[in-house]
Amino acid sequence: MQHKHQVVIIGGGNAGISVASQLLRKNRKLDIAIVDPSDKHYYQPAWTLVGGGAFDSGNTVRNQADVIPKGTTWIKQKAAAFQPESNIVQLENGDSIKYEFMVVAPGIQLNWSSIKGLPEALGKGGVCSNYSFQTAPYTYECIKNLKGGKAIFHNPHTPVKCGGAPHKIMYLAADYFRKNGVLKNMDIQYWSGAGKLFSVEKYEKTLLEVCKRGNIKLNFMQRLDEIDAANKRAKFVGIGEQNKDVVTWVEYDMIHVVPPQSAPDFVRNSTLANAAGWVDVDKNTLQHVRYANVFSLGDSSNLPTSKTGAAIRKQAPVLVANLLSAINQTSLSASYNGYTSCPLVTGYGKLVLAEFDYNNKPMETFPFDQSKERWSMYQLKKVILPWLYWNRILTGQA
Repeated sequence: MQHKHQVVIIGGGNAGISVASQLLRKNRKLDIAIVDPSDKHYYQPAWTLVGGGAFDSGNTVRNQADVIPKGTTWIKQKAAAFQPESNIVQLENGDSIKYEFMVVAPGIQLNWSSIKGLPEALGKGGVCSNYSFQTAPYTYECIKNLKGGKAIFHNPHTPVKCGGAPHKIMYLAADYFRKNGVLKNMDIQYWSGAGKLFSVEKYEKTLLEVCKRGNIKLNFMQRLDEIDAANKRAKFVGIGEQNKDVVTWVEYDMIHVVPPQSAPDFVRNSTLANAAGWVDVDKNTLQHVRYANVFSLGDSSNLPTSKTGAAIRKQAPVLVANLLSAINQTSLSASYNGYTSCPLVTGYGKLVLAEFDYNNKPMETFPFDQSKERWSMYQLKKVILPWLYWNRILTGQA
């Protein structure tokens, strides 16, 4: 069976829903289809706080049917392949969709099984992760029950959604241990595939002080290859020039693991992808570099900025403006400057609001130094942003 729609949006997450809502606010007559197989829609930025015991996981999920914009057609299937030369999307059930314009926003793929032993170990024996709705609450169980020993926090060697999340939970854990008088019994270690703690020096300075406060040991250019759950140890392999291929087995009492991530396979294996597998769009217009009727934003795109909801919030209006220009056959004038934001939780009631552009130059919203830890910014993350997401962002009003 072949469907036909004017605008087809692949993905019903933050990016896809925001774009659909904003398009309809500009033109109610547009024929828009959203392709997404999910029953549930998640507010994932709060999972760090869930893992720290400071947010109810039940408040991070709603029915997908309740957030799909009225006036769109929801095709509850998974996209399987693209034929951009023919303006066709193949679906997993064998159907296809013919489109005039397409927005590719299926999000990022979590490759749990690329770490040997991780899928079997996850959610028990001290192996936890905030990167899934099911496992985030167990992170708090691990933190709460640890009275001493070695706590490992991992950041993979690939791009990830919310680049700060792998270490935000570490700062919460250190603060929890301190508040409960067991920090002196803890050996907290950060093992990361990156070369530094944070890409923007202004904010990294504060984070390094937070690490000192928690007596956290930092290890960079390390790839996690295996979890040996039976012996409670993790295998790291050096990827930097200094320690290339050097194997280190690290014992743990708890380990917070972030799965390596990539664009979804059906994107990576398509002609829409660049050499690294991401949707290949112009970084300012968000239009595909080869197919003029294809646009992309969010985590599956090749935009050289952090993969965050805040970035999507600034990308969506640019994409909408340029897509409407393309529909009306006028020149694309809207431009995205790479703005992204990372609300860096540094403890309970403490947050550094990092905001910056493509050049890692700070682009701050508030009239104070955002590199300082603030209670007010913690409230922004915990109270205001979740409300904004459900009530304004998904409805195309923010």
